[in-house]
Amino acid sequence: MNTALTERIPEEIINRLIDQAFEEDIGRGDVTTDAIIDKRALAEAIWTARDVGIVAGITIAGQVFMRLDPDVQWMPKVDEGEKVSAGSEIVVVRGRVRALLTAERIALNIAQRMSGIATRTRQFVEAVKEFDTQILDTRKTVPGWRLLDKYAVKAGGAQNHRMGLYDMAMIKDNHIVAAGSIEQAVRKVRNRHPELKIEVETTTLRQVEEALSSRADIIMLDNMNAAAMREAVELIKDRAKTEASGNITLERIRKVAETGVDYISVGSLTHSVDAFDISQNIQQLN
Repeated sequence: MNTALTERIPEEIINRLIDQAFEEDIGRGDVTTDAIIDKRALAEAIWTARDVGIVAGITIAGQVFMRLDPDVQWMPKVDEGEKVSAGSEIVVVRGRVRALLTAERIALNIAQRMSGIATRTRQFVEAVKEFDTQILDTRKTVPGWRLLDKYAVKAGGAQNHRMGLYDMAMIKDNHIVAAGSIEQAVRKVRNRHPELKIEVETTTLRQVEEALSSRADIIMLDNMNAAAMREAVELIKDRAKTEASGNITLERIRKVAETGVDYISVGSLTHSVDAFDISQNIQQLN
């Protein structure tokens, strides 16, 4: 598993994301704010959590404001990955009012999505905290936001799976059909990329046995019921790592962890995100 995460997301990726957001949202200019607010006016605004959850993306959100006002004072009151309650102050920001208003929605979109992912992730992590099982994310992320989504998963306490198609081999059902068998698929990948770990998706015990004989590093138990999963884990023992996947919900995840799998991957961490509610309120004008 990729545990190296992006503790620091490359600046060029953040800058590109902000550029794209400005292009689609600001365009030729914020006609409302620019018409109403004097360009020299200063103010303080407070970001407040409206629910209980885990904060993520605050540092990146601050860079949105700094792009419009390099002199802005961005003062977080909580750390990345910290749990907050409804009414908690998250950030105090001081700077030019035009920047505070024009950057508001873009910055909130970033922080609300990332905090939503972190909050959802923490729920899954807490649900299996008694077990040795680790929660993983997937590649089901918003295009262009991969590193941000996966950063948020880490902030929520889970681990990152492969970052993309390039850093680990994942042999899925269609690969197996195209190659002719699991054995042939594993052999071809091993010959081409001997340095990479190989994971094989299986749906039956027969496929599990074939993946074992092919010496796969990780065996995915895809959409198996708990009984079949438990039998597969017993069959595999310590000969490969095991990953449960498919229809993983909060209601079901404890039973999955009880089977003894090493990892559980959860696509909904990033593909079905409920944004965490954060408000921005101007406190004073100068």
